This record gives sequence, C-alpha cells and structure tokens, in this order.
Amino acid sequence: QVQLVESGGGLVQPGGSLRLSCAASGIIFRSYAMNWYRQAPGKQRELVATITRGGTTNYVDSVKGRFTISRDNAKNTVSLQMNSLKPEDTAVYYCNTRDVRSYWGQGTQVTVSA
Repeated sequence: QVQLVESGGGLVQPGGSLRLSCAASGIIFRSYAMNWYRQAPGKQRELVATITRGGTTNYVDSVKGRFTISRDNAKNTVSLQMNSLKPEDTAVYYCNTRDVRSYWGQGTQVTVSA
C-alpha cells in the first residue's frame, strides 16, 4: 500500500531553517506530482508547495522566496527546504500525493518560536 513518511520537523527560532523530507513507497514515485500541506491550530489545511512529475514547482504566496520543494526520484523522496522561518509558519506539515484517491503522511510538527 501507499506510505508517506515525513521527517525533519522541530523547534526553530524565527529566521532559522529546517528541511523536511518525505519518503514514499507503494507508488511509482516518478509518475506522481508531490505536495506539501500544512495545518496550523484552528486553521484549515493549506497547500504550501507542489512539484510535478517533470519538476515544475509552485508555492503559496506566503512562502515564495523562502521555501524550496525538490524531489529525488532515485530515492523516492520529496523535500521542503524552509528558510527565514516565521512564527506564522508554525504548523503540522503533511506530505501528500494523489491518484484516484489522496494519500497523506502522518505529519511532522514545525514550531517557530523564540
């Protein structure tokens, strides 16, 4: 079955950096677009970044210029490099992909606080 496993979250000070990773199994990884979502307390889950099968990327406006999504098809992983982190980036971050249904990882907590 499809499994998505995130790692790399943690506590970081404002202005700091974190790198999230998602390991995928059970899919032909190179054939899937991959997404990162986040959900802050009391808010709806939002799409943060997408990378297509061909490597085209797209970002929500609030993270443009600070976050970078990338993929390694040889390792079946997708990463999210997060720089210049702000307190408003605090959320649980989820890896996602979809075909006839949507698949989610368990999430990893990112907390940006002094």
